[in-house]
Amino acid sequence: MRYLHTMVRVTDLDRSLYFYCELLGLKEIRRLDNEKGQYTLVFLAAPEDAQRALAEHAPMVELTHNWEPEDYDGGRNFGHLAYYVDDIYATCEKLMEGGVTINRPPRDGHMAFVRSPDGISIELLQNGSPKAPEAPWNEMPNVGAW
Repeated sequence: MRYLHTMVRVTDLDRSLYFYCELLGLKEIRRLDNEKGQYTLVFLAAPEDAQRALAEHAPMVELTHNWEPEDYDGGRNFGHLAYYVDDIYATCEKLMEGGVTINRPPRDGHMAFVRSPDGISIELLQNGSPKAPEAPWNEMPNVGAW
């Protein structure tokens, strides 16, 4: 058995791609528009997994956009997606500049949580050893749920 992907339904594909690709830094690997089924699938991989994803189908995130509008409640019902990042503070800063709320700031220099536009919880982990705690992160309160 081999893990393939996590599927996340999204309501606004462009908004979601901005979040996952432009702000979070994932790379689009492939896309499938299904006219008969009225949906689009977009497969994304972390930058360091992109080549492996093309060659051997490394684990990816599958964004599923159904063309008929639907409401998706309870984005946390499956848990969360988790990614290592090279600099947790720089990543959180970029997300904040892009209008994303840092729900659980990286006070410990190691872990943060944010939510996608569709309410999917995303865990960000500092790759390697935690960074030294620093302001303003070490003083920021939790916001909402993650």
